[in-house]
Amino acid sequence: MPLEVVTDLAHGGRWTSLRTSRREWLWRRESPAREKAAPGDLFVDAGGLEECVPTVRGTPDHGDAWSRPWRREAGRDVVHAGRFTLSRGIRTTADGAEADYVLTADAGFRFVWAAHALLDLSEHAGVRLPRAARTRLFPEAAGLLGRPWPEGAPWVEGPWPAPCGLRLDTLGPDDGTAVGAVVDASGCCVHDQPDHLSLTLEADGQPTSVALWRNLGGFPTLAPYRSTGVEPMLGRVFDLAEAGPGDAALVPASGEVRWRLTLSTHCRCP
Repeated sequence: MPLEVVTDLAHGGRWTSLRTSRREWLWRRESPAREKAAPGDLFVDAGGLEECVPTVRGTPDHGDAWSRPWRREAGRDVVHAGRFTLSRGIRTTADGAEADYVLTADAGFRFVWAAHALLDLSEHAGVRLPRAARTRLFPEAAGLLGRPWPEGAPWVEGPWPAPCGLRLDTLGPDDGTAVGAVVDASGCCVHDQPDHLSLTLEADGQPTSVALWRNLGGFPTLAPYRSTGVEPMLGRVFDLAEAGPGDAALVPASGEVRWRLTLSTHCRCP
């Protein structure tokens, strides 16, 4: 089943719709401040799928592409952001959609990229990833582990689907929690009753992962809402500043990194 993709180039190249004839996959929320966002601003969560690069958390908040206008150049969507240029081409396929990316920068430039997709999922939905895949849990999970968080640790690790005893593969009803995790995998499959959405990343020679943001009404503190991020990534951390060896993508001598994101309505569970 094909996926129809709608993007907003004027506002960060954001994907505003990802739909089949049966359903819309992307979650959205009204946020007028998103229309006025400029480089250096704190992230404005309007939902959809945001292109987060060269970091997700940290500085600049959610990266340096989401707050800049993109434009069409030679049939591709392009953003120029200081030290790097990112371009993409999106096409519909028989069972979904594909997005091909090229990032150009000086050799040695390190970055994290995430397809920061916030999905509109029911409490019956679940996420399938390779069993026992290494999973990093980040500090917002500290209160859910039943043990002290290691002092100064940016994350703790355990195997999917229940790292450190915290099960993450099912959503369920709102419970006032919010958890961020990064799983060593190149793809995943989301199940929501009869519907499936597979997300797969191909990137030769670069580290890949899938980030999960399971917000069941635990974020933000003052006016929490429910949102679920399922985010294919280059790199293995949310914050580039915390990236150790092998935790970030690296621009080679050619000056460019290429990768492909494939979305399918057929289950391609690992």
